[in-house]
Amino acid sequence: MIKKFIDKLLGKPAAAPKKTSPLGKRVEVTAEVHGINPDLLDERAVKVVKTLTDAGFEAYIVGGAVRDLLLGMRPKDFDVATNATPEQVKGLFRRAFIIGRRFRIVHVVYGRGREHEVIEVSTFRALPTESEAVAGNEKTAKAELDGKHHAVDASGRVLRDNVWGPQIEDAARRDFTVNAMYYDPQRQLVVDYHGGLADAKAKLLRMIGDPETRYKEDPVRIVRAVRFAAKLGFELEKKTLAPVAACIPLLTNVPASRLFDEMIKLLQTGHSLSSLVQLKKLGLVGQGGKVFAVLDAMLTEAGDLPEGIRGNFVRQAFEDTDRRVNEGRGVSPSFMLACMLWHEVLDRWTKTRNAGEPPVPALAQAIDAVFDARIGDISGRGKLAADMREIWMMQTRFERRSGSGVFSLIEQPRYRAGFDFLRLRADVGEIDPALADWWEDFALGSDDDRQALLADARSSQQKQPRVIRAPRPEAAAGEGAEPADAVDAPAKKRRRRRRKPGGGGEGAAAPAASAE
Repeated sequence: MIKKFIDKLLGKPAAAPKKTSPLGKRVEVTAEVHGINPDLLDERAVKVVKTLTDAGFEAYIVGGAVRDLLLGMRPKDFDVATNATPEQVKGLFRRAFIIGRRFRIVHVVYGRGREHEVIEVSTFRALPTESEAVAGNEKTAKAELDGKHHAVDASGRVLRDNVWGPQIEDAARRDFTVNAMYYDPQRQLVVDYHGGLADAKAKLLRMIGDPETRYKEDPVRIVRAVRFAAKLGFELEKKTLAPVAACIPLLTNVPASRLFDEMIKLLQTGHSLSSLVQLKKLGLVGQGGKVFAVLDAMLTEAGDLPEGIRGNFVRQAFEDTDRRVNEGRGVSPSFMLACMLWHEVLDRWTKTRNAGEPPVPALAQAIDAVFDARIGDISGRGKLAADMREIWMMQTRFERRSGSGVFSLIEQPRYRAGFDFLRLRADVGEIDPALADWWEDFALGSDDDRQALLADARSSQQKQPRVIRAPRPEAAAGEGAEPADAVDAPAKKRRRRRRKPGGGGEGAAAPAASAE
């Protein structure tokens, strides 16, 4: 009592209360009961398990992979859990890397380039008997966190969790019962401590331990619940659902980069539209949500996709992404994000051009503004932001169908992504479909076909009437004022190409006229 009083006078954070969670009871389920198909296993994950067990350690396939196997699905990723420490795991494999501060794990890498595969290996975690509370978070309390194995912030969110223990405690500190099962591929045995097998069959998401405490430990568990519900068609058990609304504000303490990654996972499960429904249902988007700035950019205040071109554009992009995921093909997060933020970019682009800025610089300014408003520091994550910017900037170049730039454009590494974006705009009626058809024919055509298409484009531009645009009010007529956009100009009509450079290109004419 005296120590607590002194700590309070000195302003020291109080020690976090001891956390307890039901340990459960070990139940071993044989192949005749669980029915897992060995053909669905990943041979490299099995190899990791065998390497660890041959070295005298315990090792199991764990978590979502076991859940998916029980449901007859081929898991996308395979994780392994073991009683070997990260250093011991690393020593057993030629290409293995210890990563992470909050959770130290090992990535065992097989293959190279695009064909490489990573098996994530974690050490059994213990239920901490004590947690050290620190003032601040991952960034502001770095020095204080150094050397600590288990620490939490003032709200109870876990900042460090690197205390090793037995498997029974590792199972208790996992989030949902369906994610707390272990599979031994050599004995074809499922180890279940918390009734996860029964909950998987009942399509139920049940939190292990006290749900409110577990959400406070890691608020991202709320987002994971959304992902599992959308992907698997599961329902949240009543006690698991009850504290969600009150715990949503805790997500504001989670690092933006981690929330961003969770959002990408959420939308690339193959059930992106169902995920939006679940996000709205739990109050994570729309009024009172404000957790995901990127989602807020494309949704209405009520948390729905808007009507008309804007909503159809995102809906079709999500449907295409879901189709690719379900067909086992790769998906690009940069393309999906470019679709999600496009109409905010388009709005800012239009306003900047209307203020007198040439189209290409105006688009660059609009992109920077949207990155600052919606993505922040994450926009600096290298290739992702660069690819998004290239897809958007390419839209102005598609309008210019003459000269050597046409040939250089189709040779760009990101041409296909830029064209797919253009085709999507055409499919929802944002631009004239003839423009997308022209580029598709040009990319696939022979040399003679291409010359004919270029001649046809020149002829088409010469036949179009010149669009008369009113000068800006603040500029004197006839004094070289930059023309403003004609509000009532038809979307399909393009101005005659100038012979001398300096106008920045006409790529903005079509999207400006069709913006909602």
